[in-house]
Amino acid sequence: MNFPLYIARRYLVSKKSHNLINIISGISVAGVTIGTMALIIVLSVFNGFDQLVVSLFNSFNPDLLVTVKEGKTFEATPGLEQSLRRVPGVIHLAEVVEENALLKYRDKQYIVTLKGVSPEYMKMSRLDTMMEEGSFLLQQGDKDFAVLGGGVAYFVGANLNDFVNPLTVFVPNRNAGSVPTLENAFTSDVIFPSGIFSVQTDFDVKYVLVPLRFIRKLMNYRQEVTSLEIKLSRDADPDRARDQVQSALGSDYSVKDHFQQQALLYRIMRSEKWAIFLILSFILIIATFNVTGSLTMLILDKKRDIAVLQCLGAAQPLVKRIFLVEGWLISVIGACSGLLLGAVLCFLQLKFGWVRLGSPGSTFVVSAYPVHMQIMDFVFVFVTVILIGLVATWYPVYNIRKVDTHILNQRF
Repeated sequence: MNFPLYIARRYLVSKKSHNLINIISGISVAGVTIGTMALIIVLSVFNGFDQLVVSLFNSFNPDLLVTVKEGKTFEATPGLEQSLRRVPGVIHLAEVVEENALLKYRDKQYIVTLKGVSPEYMKMSRLDTMMEEGSFLLQQGDKDFAVLGGGVAYFVGANLNDFVNPLTVFVPNRNAGSVPTLENAFTSDVIFPSGIFSVQTDFDVKYVLVPLRFIRKLMNYRQEVTSLEIKLSRDADPDRARDQVQSALGSDYSVKDHFQQQALLYRIMRSEKWAIFLILSFILIIATFNVTGSLTMLILDKKRDIAVLQCLGAAQPLVKRIFLVEGWLISVIGACSGLLLGAVLCFLQLKFGWVRLGSPGSTFVVSAYPVHMQIMDFVFVFVTVILIGLVATWYPVYNIRKVDTHILNQRF
């Protein structure tokens, strides 16, 4: 058996000459346990919110977004679309035209982004699961309908049951000439709303979805699009599919995946998560000061044992290793207990949702705090706790030399 581990384990569980040392040792383990548990819970909740935000954005953003690097529009020719559909993993392809527009309903006006989509968009979008009112209907026979973001509907006061007053859409006239007048500066058309969606504020206050044929007629477009949106199969590798689509299109086009479409948002979420991790790590450092105090008192309590070990031939490095292992045991027990307790609490929250978001009648997207545990978080937290514990153990163990010099001069 490993001698330092054997002695350190005996010191950890045996009764000391002063009961206060047992209490401080227990407090040390409890402090590390609570700190570790807090780290796991907070990181898992952050993961849950990240996953929730990503799922909300992904319900609106496509798996891959194709745009042109120079200019605003490009022609979606049948040959170009066929080359994209041949890429492994591509299952749906939607043509999209986006344009800033003025939306008018009765006496209210609001600037929106008009997004015209082809019929295949209905098969690849998950907006039908985000409908707040009405239905996700864009066209029925020769009739066109608009689906409004929740914020847009609020600002214009849209009423889905108003079959008398339609929405009037104004967009800049491309054929107005170099000196436009009030009469020819804009083209307009009317459309009735069929539904209101709610995804995320950035989308809800900005977008109005309409059929592609409606906006092409309004903009006097034929095959022009501002982007192509691609849906991938579940087993497709997004990075590989993006590279293959980029290769098929050439260098004149830009292909972005989910993370590239919202790069700033994802960077902010990751930064927030690791900032919280560092803050809680500093709190954990304060909690591990108990380990330093516990080891210092244990060394003073066991000074005669140290002298006996040295008289029996134990070298100073061996003695130091005993107390290093002692501090390591406190850190490991606290870390393992904290990880286990944190995992149990996260699992219970995930299963039962005991900690709620707001009151029972609130309108949050989820009713309870979301939780998502990741194995790498457990690894990072465990390594962090052990490193902090070793640093806290080093100081009292390093100063054993000052104790045993005095002991060797004592008579037994």
